[in-house]
Amino acid sequence: MRKLGLIAGNGKFPLIFAEQAKREGVSLVTVAHRGETPKEIERVGDEVTWLHVGELGKIIRTFQRAGVHEVVMAGGIRKVKLFSNFRPDLRGAAFLARIRSRDDDRLLRGVAEELEAEGIRVLESTTFLSRIIPAEGVLTRRSPSPAQWEDVRLGLRVAKEIGRLGVGQCVAVKDRMVLAVEAAEGTDEVIRRAGRLSRGGFAVIKVSRPEQDLRFDVPAVGVDTVKVLVEQKGAVLAVEAGKTILLEKEQMLNDAERHRIVVVAVSGGL
Repeated sequence: MRKLGLIAGNGKFPLIFAEQAKREGVSLVTVAHRGETPKEIERVGDEVTWLHVGELGKIIRTFQRAGVHEVVMAGGIRKVKLFSNFRPDLRGAAFLARIRSRDDDRLLRGVAEELEAEGIRVLESTTFLSRIIPAEGVLTRRSPSPAQWEDVRLGLRVAKEIGRLGVGQCVAVKDRMVLAVEAAEGTDEVIRRAGRLSRGGFAVIKVSRPEQDLRFDVPAVGVDTVKVLVEQKGAVLAVEAGKTILLEKEQMLNDAERHRIVVVAVSGGL
């Protein structure tokens, strides 16, 4: 049986990845982060080790002792944890001292380099998940109106630019006006901020970074995203085709249909 390591962050992505890996007959050795990873990971992981954000040395030792040579990173770590629940071990502290940039891409690439220096290869986080990565097209029965398409196009350009700068991957737009831009707070808070600044009817656009490394931090939306959109009276959810994971895809799209929210997958070069 193939043995694979899983570095589990927050949200439903680690659970969905783990369930699919099990269906593929993979034995999972999981490291989970306290205060981030859902407790349900213990139900699907064969071996689960809990640790604090920053315990890089413990991650490496866990995989080495289990004979793991390939790992996947699934789910994020909220940046605010670097200021609150951050308890690095010696390896983690030394790593952060060397890394000048704190943007997601540089941090994650740095972690991957540390793992690979120890003979642990980091695979793409989309491994086993092709079924829930959408191709280009409208995913709901309703399509965006011409005005909504204009908002999506503007949002795509802005989101790609903030991604290039290492700021975030998501923006909200209404009537060709940018309402909210993602920083450290995450997609749900972008939607809530857009809701406060408008009377609804806005579009949310979430994309990958230019030259996105699919080993980590692949954009993901799901049932919870649609729930917040409904609460804030959002109208459109646009994601990047071929580079976004739809968590609980069928339920997510059914919920969007029921609440008349348009979901569309667009080309990054739209």
